[in-house]
Amino acid sequence: MLFLAIYITTLTTNLGLTALISIDLQLQTPMYFFLQNLSFTDAVYSTVITPKMLATFLEETKTISYGGCILQYFSFILLTTMELLLLAVMAYDRYVAICKPLLYTAIMTKVVCWRLVKGLYFMAFLNSLVHTSSLLKLSFCSSNVVNHFFCDISPLFLISSPSTALNELLV
Repeated sequence: MLFLAIYITTLTTNLGLTALISIDLQLQTPMYFFLQNLSFTDAVYSTVITPKMLATFLEETKTISYGGCILQYFSFILLTTMELLLLAVMAYDRYVAICKPLLYTAIMTKVVCWRLVKGLYFMAFLNSLVHTSSLLKLSFCSSNVVNHFFCDISPLFLISSPSTALNELLV
């Protein structure tokens, strides 16, 4: 129940912040635009792992299927990359605001902000696609059921039969 309460609080807070930034006209600045995207990403990010974790608390079997694992891994890498790139874009936004305050509104226009966000979504998707496709090339010697609620790469390496050198290099 504690983890469910934390999950609901996280989801409510992040989605509430996303909605508030959309509604309030005073918050229509680049900093809040990026914060809105970060908050939305965090809401989706917590939804990738937490429902399965809560379900495993109630189930007798504590496993995740191969297909579920691949989908969870793809989503996890996608959202992690999006979050890291969003933080980098937010740092750039603050750099421009501090170091070039007179040019800030000319540099950080709505078009530039949208292009930055679209670019990072594309880069995150591409990164996740590369990692997941390299994971799909592995073959598993015994079972294709991972004894975890979260599809982490280390348990997959343990049940994989061929060399995982390329995957380890990508990680």
